[in-house]
Amino acid sequence: MITRRDFLKLCFSCTALTLSGVLLPKVAEALVEKGEKVTVIWLEMMTCTGDFLSFANTLNPDLEQLIKDTIKLEYQNTVMTAEGETALRHLYDVANDEKGKYILVAEGTVPTRENGFYGNVGFYEDGSPLTFVQALKYLGKRAKHVIAIGTCASFGGPYAAKPNPSASLPVYKVLKGIQVINVPGCPAHPDWFVGTLSHTILYGVPNLDAMGRPRMFYERTIHDFCTRRQHFENGIFAKHPGDSGCLFQIGCKGPVTYSDCPTRKWNSAHLNWPVGANTPCIGCVSPEFPDRMTPFFTHLPDLKLPNVGVSSSLIGKVAVGAAAAGIAGHATMSTLSGRMFKHLVDGSETKDVGKKLEGTVEEQAVENLTAEVNIEDPKANSPEEISEELMPDKPKLKKPKKLVTKKLRR
Repeated sequence: MITRRDFLKLCFSCTALTLSGVLLPKVAEALVEKGEKVTVIWLEMMTCTGDFLSFANTLNPDLEQLIKDTIKLEYQNTVMTAEGETALRHLYDVANDEKGKYILVAEGTVPTRENGFYGNVGFYEDGSPLTFVQALKYLGKRAKHVIAIGTCASFGGPYAAKPNPSASLPVYKVLKGIQVINVPGCPAHPDWFVGTLSHTILYGVPNLDAMGRPRMFYERTIHDFCTRRQHFENGIFAKHPGDSGCLFQIGCKGPVTYSDCPTRKWNSAHLNWPVGANTPCIGCVSPEFPDRMTPFFTHLPDLKLPNVGVSSSLIGKVAVGAAAAGIAGHATMSTLSGRMFKHLVDGSETKDVGKKLEGTVEEQAVENLTAEVNIEDPKANSPEEISEELMPDKPKLKKPKKLVTKKLRR
């Protein structure tokens, strides 16, 4: 069986070929040695299905071969043939029979307003809805591991953006006390998910950062390995999308975004990525996306510090509040640290007309909503809060009510 050290080397170095083509055969071989395949339940909630479609683009082997040789995909809204009562009964049968053994992959946010009525999986015999909240809690508490795929499931993303009329939450805020492995991205790269799933199957939970992300994919900023990094260092900046040069001044969020997009690339066979196509990175893997990353074509503020060099790595750390000690070493930097943080966090927020429009929309939305569930302020979704809430405790289990399909009246 492949060692964990060799596994991590593959994850870091395998950028020219699809990671699935290298890892999955080794995972399948290891599972043959164990004599069993791992059961996977994939629950789609409030999502555009982009993360599953991204995963479906994995190559060599393709999705069909992956399902046949590596995992037992027992439930997935998009590809399963069963529906209604048959699908729901199978879902609960698998959750009970494979309790403590299966991996739950959760995609999308969890709407909580009106007791979760905005998102339903099915109905109980008495006609009451089986909500995403109920299904996620039931499945999450019985799973061996929980993987939140995509930025929506990991941190809230677009579906939890202001004014958030459905009071949507990320998975970790619903599964209190349960370890959640976050694989953000809008959508998540197939390699990020395949690598995380493979590591979880073979060795357990990978090494995670403070926000629950696997370090093997999210440890360095995009700017660290950007193909246009030298343009940044030389002060050569693009003025419009499509221009050559660093895209920092037209909105690139690379200095504050942690992922390996520059080296791994996208488009199935790793052909290109946003900056390579002359468009700025919009920071889609970040916990603050999209509220603090918009407008996308507004740049992070220039830091004009005479005789003081500021690296993109330090800029990224300041943006997430982690460079206080480093800044304190320079008196000049210390006096500007408050201004730097304020601009990096607030500088990309909508101004003028957009700000007024945002307020109007939010006020109207609040008037139309009940007060059963409070809408959470996206600004409270700080990295510190996320890391604190991701600390797991032991959950309590409850049995579900009996399920039945509710027929629609014609």
